[in-house]
Amino acid sequence: MEKYLYHDVNFRGRVERVTYATTNPAGEPRTKYANVYLPYGYDAADRQKKYNVLYLMHGGGGNPDAWLDCCKVKNMLDYCFAEGVAAPMIVVFPSFYKEQISRTGEPVAEVERTKVLEFLPEVTAELLPAVESRYNTYLTDTSDQGLRAARAHRGFGGFSMGSCTTWYNFLQNLAYFRTFLPLSGDCWAVCTKGGELHPTRTAELLYQAAAAAKDAGLDFCIYAATGTADAAFPAMTPQIQQMRQYPDVFAFDEDPARGNLHYQVAEGEVHAYEAVCNYLYHYLPYLFQ
Repeated sequence: MEKYLYHDVNFRGRVERVTYATTNPAGEPRTKYANVYLPYGYDAADRQKKYNVLYLMHGGGGNPDAWLDCCKVKNMLDYCFAEGVAAPMIVVFPSFYKEQISRTGEPVAEVERTKVLEFLPEVTAELLPAVESRYNTYLTDTSDQGLRAARAHRGFGGFSMGSCTTWYNFLQNLAYFRTFLPLSGDCWAVCTKGGELHPTRTAELLYQAAAAAKDAGLDFCIYAATGTADAAFPAMTPQIQQMRQYPDVFAFDEDPARGNLHYQVAEGEVHAYEAVCNYLYHYLPYLFQ
């Protein structure tokens, strides 16, 4: 897999902050923010120009600044859009944590999993309406029907626990997203590290969600990736292998332009933002096709 190298780019996008109101599990009000990357040339006054929206979630212990602070993702987006590698899109960096301080001390897998589960209702109730009603997106209104109608122009991805969040969104919010990028993280719906410990049961759950979507006439595409030296490799690989046992809903293909299930493994890559930035670079031209 080709690695992205830094490029000097004259036509650069900008990053804004969107705040929105939500509640914590106790029902107490909280104000959260997401960073929103707007590609060069974005004009708020041009309501005729619509943009697809990709949501990218951080890993455990992170925040909305993590992707932007820890890798060349903004420069990569600037380059790809300026050079025509991919169609310009809006990229949103939210957080699954409810509090400003994401966590203290060492991570506890079950606690992190709970935080992700608490975040899922917020996605459709508060995050999507706050972002997509503010910018020139394909959202026509913030009703549930309106959110569902724009699903083809919306994707969700993430690194590590952000990848876990992506799988959960596939299971619970497939009616609102068409595109999914789980990067270096397996599905924890059965249990923590479910892709490694219970790959068959995990794949079965994902199959059930995919089959229900197919019956409802909803298509989707999954672009997954990790590295051979990544701690997520032993968990993602058996999960994807088991998902391939359901070709009636998961059409695996090594060509990202074909099929609806893709899995790239980068030789020697570790569990790091720089690595997943490369995976995003690899898949970016194929999103929203």
